[in-house]
Amino acid sequence: MSASDALNDRGVGDIDSQETREWMEALAAVIQREGPERAHFLLEQLLEEARQNSIDLPFSANTGYVNTIESTEEARCPGNIEIEERLRAYMRWNAMAMVVKANRHNPEDGGDLGGHIGSFASLAHMFGAGFNHFWHAESENHGGDCLYIQGHVSPGVYARAYLEGRLTEEQLLHFRQEVDGKGLSSYPHPKLMPEFWQFPTVSMGLGPLMAIYQARFLKYLHARGIANTENRKVWVFCGDGEMDEVESLGAISLAARENLDNLIFVVNCNLQRLDGPVRGNGKIVQELEGEFRGSGWNVIKLLWGSNWDPLLARDKDGALRKIMMDTLDGDYQAFKANDGAYVRKHFFGRDPKALELVSHMSDDDIWNLRRGGHDPQKVYAAYHKAVNHKGQPTVLLIKTVKGFGMGKAGEGKNTVHQTKKLTDEDIKIFRDRFNLPIPDSELPKIPFYKPADDTPEMKYLHERRQALGGYLPKRRVKADESFTVPSIETFKAVMEPTAEGREISTTQAYVRFLTQLLRDQALGPRVVPILVDEARTFGMEGLFRQIGIYNPAGQQYTPVDKDQVMYYKEDKAGQILQEGINEAGGMSSWIAAATSYSTSNRIMVPFYVYYSMFGFQRIGDLAWAAGDMQARGFLLGGTSGRTTLNGEGLQHEDGHSHILAGTIPNCISYDPTFAHEVGVILHHGLKRMVEKQDNVYFYLTLLNENYAMPGLTPGTEEQIIKGMYLCKPGAQGEQRVQLLGSGTILRESIAAQDLLAADWGVQADVWSCPSFNELTRDGQDAERWNMLHPTEPQRAPFVAQQLEKHAGPVVASTDYMKNYAEQIRPFMPKGRSYKVLGTDGFGRSDFRSKLREHFEINRHYIVVAALRSLADEGKLPMAKVAEAIAKYGIKVDKINPLYA
Repeated sequence: MSASDALNDRGVGDIDSQETREWMEALAAVIQREGPERAHFLLEQLLEEARQNSIDLPFSANTGYVNTIESTEEARCPGNIEIEERLRAYMRWNAMAMVVKANRHNPEDGGDLGGHIGSFASLAHMFGAGFNHFWHAESENHGGDCLYIQGHVSPGVYARAYLEGRLTEEQLLHFRQEVDGKGLSSYPHPKLMPEFWQFPTVSMGLGPLMAIYQARFLKYLHARGIANTENRKVWVFCGDGEMDEVESLGAISLAARENLDNLIFVVNCNLQRLDGPVRGNGKIVQELEGEFRGSGWNVIKLLWGSNWDPLLARDKDGALRKIMMDTLDGDYQAFKANDGAYVRKHFFGRDPKALELVSHMSDDDIWNLRRGGHDPQKVYAAYHKAVNHKGQPTVLLIKTVKGFGMGKAGEGKNTVHQTKKLTDEDIKIFRDRFNLPIPDSELPKIPFYKPADDTPEMKYLHERRQALGGYLPKRRVKADESFTVPSIETFKAVMEPTAEGREISTTQAYVRFLTQLLRDQALGPRVVPILVDEARTFGMEGLFRQIGIYNPAGQQYTPVDKDQVMYYKEDKAGQILQEGINEAGGMSSWIAAATSYSTSNRIMVPFYVYYSMFGFQRIGDLAWAAGDMQARGFLLGGTSGRTTLNGEGLQHEDGHSHILAGTIPNCISYDPTFAHEVGVILHHGLKRMVEKQDNVYFYLTLLNENYAMPGLTPGTEEQIIKGMYLCKPGAQGEQRVQLLGSGTILRESIAAQDLLAADWGVQADVWSCPSFNELTRDGQDAERWNMLHPTEPQRAPFVAQQLEKHAGPVVASTDYMKNYAEQIRPFMPKGRSYKVLGTDGFGRSDFRSKLREHFEINRHYIVVAALRSLADEGKLPMAKVAEAIAKYGIKVDKINPLYA
């Protein structure tokens, strides 16, 4: 298409074609003589001048549907392309064989195991270039690159590791068969393969999001002088369909804003989702180019292989380029699902000039015109340009064919993602397509193929990895460094009773603990406070001035509160990560810090505080990924409980975060009431995660209610950690009950203790239960032991141990749904009745006292529940219960809060 035609297409008439040609020739001359950088500068100056003169400029973030890198500008691949091609063939075969074998089991084994062939088939060239030439392992002089690998391509990564001698044939034969301990996980799972996979990525969208914050965290470590990360790269592999996940594109502006030139996205544009085309009526490459370039990324498109170059060079009037641009993705997919004759007719045949370009080519020649992602030289050149780009993150939009090489079994077809079984004929075609040295007689066995160690291919394979520091993927299980946690006496300001007339909240107790920890010369610099724009809500604004907010550009403005002691201070070496209104970003930063012991060999201690309602409910998938990644750190849910954040209403009030936390096996969760409980739990968490390097993380809920703190009773520390201790014994008395509580509602249990004694002559022991989740896990563990060891001494759950010497029915009340405290019912002493009060139903706004009355968890309902339990046991007349209901003005006919 000529320049004047293009202008006419935009509705602007070319009134002087000769002048237009002169401008175009002038631009061409600048490019030829002074280079593209000079031409770019001049165009920018012209555009700025036009803007200054109020000329309405057309704008497009898109370029033509061709490769970004001209063939003459490509860096040449230094490797042996022929050997690399043979190695890829072996990996393709072994990856296919692994999946097909896993799905040829006897139906009695429980059916198919699943797996994916088509995804690695489309990515093999991209992985080959990376593993052979670009991806550094951790070594003495390099911290190692981070690889976020598409989950569905795991068979290809296993196939390579098998050739490298890192995995055995037995392991390949046990793909997706992990129970007996010798199998391979379906997808990248650090928990299941702790020395292999670095990052879990198959929950699509999380990989791109986490990787952006990982790249930022590497810059943070470097800026603060904790680790040299300047030569490390974060490589992120995503499918074009995966980019529809909101998390995939959700943080790309952050990457550009902070100039994360250590970050490279590789989007595998095979134009296909799991069930069909990504953009059948559009062009996903162009859409993504606009998204990324508009957000400030360096965009490199690799669409066409080398055998297209001669055609494009002869395309003087742009007929072929126009067809490339006008053809929809749905049609491109159809071309690869057919043959060369179909492509000649339906692609090149759209314009006689384009058809003439291929008149000398056979149908087979046309069919063998490759997409860019299947050309090793083109892939190398794209990677080379990406790793050498400075000042911006880079996205590579690489066009491929899903199921490349699978032929009629699925290549380019909608069904390819689900294809995990191949017929004997399909396997023979696969063998022939990639010229594998496997005889026909062996094909029914689908044998794995591995050349002898002294062959040129195997020598080359190992030489390339040795040149790059070793083998990948590889995960560090423990950091080499060690720290000693300050003694608990260091935090005595949190452990001691508050002075008379002085009241604090557990949130303040946390901030005091954190402030003291930051003063520790060794561990203090490793603390990473993470906020999502609520520092003042949680009383943490004092840290702004003290340790600064990380910003790679520093503070280039004068803050509005500069005259205040606690002004908003941004700093290149700041310690706080302030994420703005962005819970997913805060969690991703926390994950990067919480796994730094593995990815960077540096122990970091992240503290991420947020509104509890916006934790597990909002970013639960990330919290689960953190468990998989063996994260270590503290999550703190502020203003927790359904009745505590009293003015905020339904959307903000949390009555279930502890239930959600309990679903993550290595998340240790607590709902403390008192400052000393917060101190004991945080100190214990530091001991486990920093000194012992245990693979757990802690979740604590915090309160914004101020009240007097009783201080630590020596000897209760272990009980606090286990989840239950006697915090306020009752007086002697014949009628007795046991009251359990946690968080803010424990204080209602203490108030109920006084009412029971004063109004009804019933004595109560009050138990603080900082963790019903930990009590539940302990009880389940005891139950399992007893079932499997019937002839050995039976174990008693910790709940039963605590309560067995304290008589009377048990009543629990919390600021959470009944399910939270209901969990421990099976572990009560035999014959003990147990009533649970909780905040089932939607939250709403009102004063705390009204909300606790509404949800039926306050002191009056606790008293009624205790009296009813005694009456059920025949120790009190039922009339006493009715009397209490009347005395406290309880409305018996109101709607159940669950349905209100």
